[in-house]
Parts: sequence; structure tokens; C-alpha cells
Amino acid sequence: MAGAHCPFMPVFGAPQVMFVRGEGTQLWDASGKRYLDFLSGISVTSLGHSHPVVADAIAEQAHTLLHVSNFFANPVATRAAVLVDELLGGGGQVFFCNS
Repeated sequence: MAGAHCPFMPVFGAPQVMFVRGEGTQLWDASGKRYLDFLSGISVTSLGHSHPVVADAIAEQAHTLLHVSNFFANPVATRAAVLVDELLGGGGQVFFCNS
């Protein structure tokens, strides 16, 4: 995308590489060049790219309920909050947020 009009806001500068696929900790651009992914963990892919167990769990959950705001309850978030509270000794509170 370098050198052409960039439709993205320049918060981090214009993207210099466009990734087309990922596997584990590796990413590939359209020309097949491989990169080690050091940055995706700051967002949502700290478990890596394309892991079959993670992909299957996401697909299974997507058939039921993909996402709801934390203004509302859902069974998975409730179960996770209870488990975190129990692991920390009970009597606490959990706040889920995202970037």
C-alpha cells in the first residue's frame, strides 16, 4: 500500500505490508514472504493463527452466539467470571473489557 492513496487513518502510519494468511506465529504476504508475528498478541491472536482447536472452538461458538456487548450477560462470560473469582479465592468481581 506504500506509495498509493491509503484509506486508513494515519494513526500508526500507512501499512507497509499486507498479510494474506497466518499459521501459528507466522504470517505471509501476497508474494509468499514469511514473517514472524510479534504484534498480534497485543490484540486478540495471542494463541496464534489458524490453530485447528481454536478455529473449531470459534466456529462452534459462532453457531450459537458470536458476540454481545458487556452491557449484557451471556453464559460463557458468566462461567468465565465465576471461574476467575473461584481461582482467586472468591468474593471478588470481574470486569471484562477489550481494546
